[in-house]
Amino acid sequence: MHIDIEPKYTEQIKPAAVPQQTAFWAKVKENLGYETRAFDIKIPQSELSVDNSPSNQLKHVTDDLLVVMQQVGADHQVAYIPYGPLVNPDEDIRGLYLEELSESIRPFLPSNTILIRYDLIWESPWADDENRFNDRDDWLGPPEPHYQEMRVNFNTHNWNLRKAPSDLLPSHTIFLDLNHNQDTLLQRMKPKTRYNIRLSKRKGVEVKEVSFDNLPVWYDLYRQTAIRNGIVLDDISYFRTVLETQASDTNSPADVHMLLAESDGVPLAGMFLVITGKRATYLYGASSSHNRNMMATYALQWEAIKIARQKGCTEYDMFGVAPTPEPSHPMHGLYRFKTGFGGDLYHRMGCWDYPLNEEQYKLFMMAERNAQGYHIR
Repeated sequence: MHIDIEPKYTEQIKPAAVPQQTAFWAKVKENLGYETRAFDIKIPQSELSVDNSPSNQLKHVTDDLLVVMQQVGADHQVAYIPYGPLVNPDEDIRGLYLEELSESIRPFLPSNTILIRYDLIWESPWADDENRFNDRDDWLGPPEPHYQEMRVNFNTHNWNLRKAPSDLLPSHTIFLDLNHNQDTLLQRMKPKTRYNIRLSKRKGVEVKEVSFDNLPVWYDLYRQTAIRNGIVLDDISYFRTVLETQASDTNSPADVHMLLAESDGVPLAGMFLVITGKRATYLYGASSSHNRNMMATYALQWEAIKIARQKGCTEYDMFGVAPTPEPSHPMHGLYRFKTGFGGDLYHRMGCWDYPLNEEQYKLFMMAERNAQGYHIR
């Protein structure tokens, strides 16, 4: 396999439906203090497919790749690729493609880079495996990492791809197909979800798009959500950076909206809606710990879906759910809430590592298992 790769300015990254592989996201990360790198990728279509027909021999596939560098201690770095690469080879070639891609970008990375971490957006090869479902048709997830690595490294030369101990970005989500009118979208929802959308309206919940000056209001809702669910509270400066980052001078900007649901002027729920290409992504959400019977989160999502359709989007990414309806899962509530909107559950492959320095990689793994600080946003 041969990949032609050229460095480029991150401002030149071409438009993509995935926010985390756009120039907008590069600017967000740069404004947060990270170093970013971008690459042009070109590869023959025949290299990505088991179809070796003559027509495939002449075609080439191009892609952009955004890499975010993270400092690890004083002397080393990690190259993190959020939701990339976007080009999706045939399953039997995925490992070989990642191996060749890793070796191709390696010369362009700092010499102290420990590993390349891919947060893969590709659908898990076990998502359609009938042996990975129980009698209730709930997905059991992928097998143990050792078996995953055997499958992914099939056809590779170095057998060097490792399943990371945890995933950074959500590896399970719900996609809504927006190629329907509003009535059809409502009909595709679960009855309770439709009922709660209408109930919120009867209770006087109003959803409006607000200016970024309202960030403190949203952040207070987020603070309540974090405390209620026992999650780490990010600083308000992180969200201010996402909202205020302007990428209009790039080839792949994003359209960022902040929505608030209120009743009689009392904030009940809020969200960041990010539009890139034909996709709308529910990036961050928050809700009040009070007046939860107002069903404001349902009104909020429905308004976001309508805005996405008005903006010409054809799909809506709910961005993060539990993989199954298992009540013990910490994201069970999100699973029940988001699946109610009638979309399709999608299981990504999650994070995979390609170590560049085996000795340092082992030390990094030990540290990562014991410290949150090594994780990359």
